[in-house]
Amino acid sequence: MAAYLLRRLWQMVPTLLGVVLLVFLLFKAFGGDPAEILAGLNATPEQVAAIRQQLGLDRPWWVQLGLFLQQVATFDWGKSWATGEPVAQLFASRLPATLTVMLPILVLDTLLALPLALAVAAWRGSLTDRLVMVVTTVALSISFLVYIIVGQYLFAFQLGWFPVQGWSDSLWTNLTVYAPLPVMLAVLVGLAPQTRLYRSFFLDEIGQDYVRTARAKGLAERSVLLRHVLRNAMVPILTNIGLALPGIFVGSFLIEVFFSIPGLGREVLLAVNRSDYPVIQAVTVYVALLTMAVNLAVDLLYRWADPRVELR
Repeated sequence: MAAYLLRRLWQMVPTLLGVVLLVFLLFKAFGGDPAEILAGLNATPEQVAAIRQQLGLDRPWWVQLGLFLQQVATFDWGKSWATGEPVAQLFASRLPATLTVMLPILVLDTLLALPLALAVAAWRGSLTDRLVMVVTTVALSISFLVYIIVGQYLFAFQLGWFPVQGWSDSLWTNLTVYAPLPVMLAVLVGLAPQTRLYRSFFLDEIGQDYVRTARAKGLAERSVLLRHVLRNAMVPILTNIGLALPGIFVGSFLIEVFFSIPGLGREVLLAVNRSDYPVIQAVTVYVALLTMAVNLAVDLLYRWADPRVELR
């Protein structure tokens, strides 16, 4: 296990280096001149040149690349070009709000989709199965923006159960007052595709010979589903959760904008509009690191889900 972990960590280094080089080249080739954007339309060439010198954009590209690599290695991204706030401080202050929304979405989405998909797979071909498939198909056809508009109108304006916008410094207040509505809407959106996908995983396992053997031995159907089908389907389920986690992180950005949550996502969108390159580059590298770390964690969990899996 230790040798496999060290080898995987070493393999992440060239991958991260490739991401860093790609990010640097894309911003240099297609990002435009940040000095002109920050200076404004009425700025003189002297003002643009002064801003370019202040940001270090007048240096050779290899010097800028070296500074960028140094920032990645030290996790010191400097200051935001638009606000002057240190990027590290910006991340530290905005990330808790994002996690307050993202983690409940991931947990509830998984905990609700698993039993629902397992129950539907056990009743394959029944009226319940067909009804759930129809409902999930319709849910997949509706845009997330529709869920947000209808949810805000119904649960906030009409029923008054939740506030439309707001945030506080109290974690408990955020979890119980401000986060429930966006989390509920995001779970409703993610529940349909997850249920359909997990149902297919469970149906593949139910059709295997070991399930028929277990039933022939007189094992209760509940034990067959929970002890055998669910356990053997955990490998593709873990893979799907690992793939969905970065997507949930990025998808929470949209939620933060519509519900005015002072999280990292809203800050990133503001940085894109202001061409605040240090913030955008830092987020891009961090998302790449998150993706690689999640993939590594999923590979390690394979062994827990199925002891027959060998880590090589």
